[in-house]
Amino acid sequence: MSKTNGIENPTFVPEPDDSPNEKQISATNNEKAEETDLDDDAGNRAQWGNSVEFLMSCIAMSVGLGNIWRFPFTAKENGGGAFLIPYIIVLTVIGRPLYYMEMALGQFSSRGNVKMYEKLSPVLKSIGFGQLIGSVCVATYYCCLMAITLFYLAHSFTFSELPWTQCKDSWNEYLTEIAGYCVPSTGDYTIEPNRTSITSSELWFRIEVLRQTDDISNGIGSPDWRLTLCLLASWVVTFLVSVRGVKSSGKASYFLALFPYVIMITLLIRAATLEGAGNGMFYFIDTDFDKLKEASVWYAAVTQCFFSLNVGFGSIIMYSSYNPFKHNINRDALIVTTLDTFTSLLSGTTIFGILGNLAYNLGTDMADVISGGGTGLAFISYPEAIARFNNVPWLFAILFFFMLFVLGVGSLVALQNCLNTVIKDAFPSIPSWVISVATASGMFLIGLMYVTPGGQYMLDLVDHFGGTFIIFVFAILEVLAIVFLYGLQNFCLDLEYMTNHKPGIYWRLCWGLIMPVLLVTIFIYFVATLPVLTYGIYGKPYPDGILAFGWCILGVGILQAIFWVGYYSFWDKEYPIFSTQTWGPSGTKRTEHWRRYKETELEARGPRPQNWFVRQCRFIFLGR
Repeated sequence: MSKTNGIENPTFVPEPDDSPNEKQISATNNEKAEETDLDDDAGNRAQWGNSVEFLMSCIAMSVGLGNIWRFPFTAKENGGGAFLIPYIIVLTVIGRPLYYMEMALGQFSSRGNVKMYEKLSPVLKSIGFGQLIGSVCVATYYCCLMAITLFYLAHSFTFSELPWTQCKDSWNEYLTEIAGYCVPSTGDYTIEPNRTSITSSELWFRIEVLRQTDDISNGIGSPDWRLTLCLLASWVVTFLVSVRGVKSSGKASYFLALFPYVIMITLLIRAATLEGAGNGMFYFIDTDFDKLKEASVWYAAVTQCFFSLNVGFGSIIMYSSYNPFKHNINRDALIVTTLDTFTSLLSGTTIFGILGNLAYNLGTDMADVISGGGTGLAFISYPEAIARFNNVPWLFAILFFFMLFVLGVGSLVALQNCLNTVIKDAFPSIPSWVISVATASGMFLIGLMYVTPGGQYMLDLVDHFGGTFIIFVFAILEVLAIVFLYGLQNFCLDLEYMTNHKPGIYWRLCWGLIMPVLLVTIFIYFVATLPVLTYGIYGKPYPDGILAFGWCILGVGILQAIFWVGYYSFWDKEYPIFSTQTWGPSGTKRTEHWRRYKETELEARGPRPQNWFVRQCRFIFLGR
């Protein structure tokens, strides 16, 4: 029997006169030496301190505010426990494959999303800029939510009764206008269906915190100085974490990723001891299988998956670009996507358990204590439930809002670093701290519009056009560009070269068929059912001028594709507009080694069918 190197054939047992340990060590050293030689001219791009920093940063980025206040309400509105079926299916065939694809693109190219797409094909930088616009939109309003969280956190240090528990005489004028009455959040009362009752926690949020107006036809008003200071403090914290790029954010990632779980588990234990908590938890997981027949449920699963995992924003590409070339991203993608789902279930169980206690104390149904999703759940229903705790409610309020703030920092750092990396890739000589100051200052100024009396309405508008519409469009373009323009087989060969593993049929089927078809289908449904945007408790349509602002955000994003096609068609003709000649890993030696590898592999696999459809199907199902 001929001998085979033990590294290539793990089942081979060497003869007694061999020295397997020395041979393995020698082979490993040779591989490391070759890798080092290939990376010699790859530049001096920063890298994570270790692989755990990258994993913790991805967890902090993906496990954010969306898991706490968006997932529980979305799940309940779309079938409860039955929603987990479409959500897990979407996560399996879209979320995880897209997450892995973006990780692979960033790590292979060692570039941020704009530079990465430019190297793939000059015209494709439009995708990078489109994602960047969406990221900036989300970052500006994300920090506003953190500012509100910080405001609540500061007011939780009462060491006694929480400030949103009692009604105030100053609210009477507002209550008279809406023909309603205030009920204290700590009192025993029953909601009367024929009268407009508003809890003190909701009034405190709308009047004391937001100082919200019901009409923005004459403008959104001026920034509130208290929320402005909270907004500034939020950006200062974010800046301090990201001041040196991944070198500083990587060190902070341990706390940003792990601390929220300590708080969530603490709150879950507390929730389990409350009367009525079981009813609330059952309400969360109660299934309505008829909902699965509705297209809106599947659309909700996709949007929740995008929002939760942070795919399509460019942040995953950016973080992965700081990895060593051979890092095991398959493992990390599996860990992050699985943990993200677990966190959503954990937070949903905890929150609805505590809301179940609120419904028990009020003697009412669960549906009556849930003030919608988003800010309504985080800043109205949940604070009211905490206020009814018998023991140290202020302590649990501090823990909850501090957890929200930490989750926000983890996500916002990723969004800011996405912009910072694009600038750093374009202007390497600018110090990282200067870029961080500039981007934080700019987004702080933009964020001032969200701390005005009409700020929450602007937040909803920007989220619709910038945080959902743009991201969805460019996620589709991203998938189509990789699968059909660059080619699925080329992408899989790049992945095989980088990871030493061939992508199996699960990955090829998701990337080449399921993802493109489902994303395009769901987008068509989204456009066909596009609602008329309204704001406020009376459902008023947005004023034309403000609505035009939203369409301008979308227009600037979508027109990126048209602009760059025109630019490379008429002004810069060095390469064909859809050329991929400049694509490759960082460094001349690595690029040459990769090209030789691809040529050898393609030659070994024999001639390819001339028909594109046959060629695509053969590779998806047969891998050749």
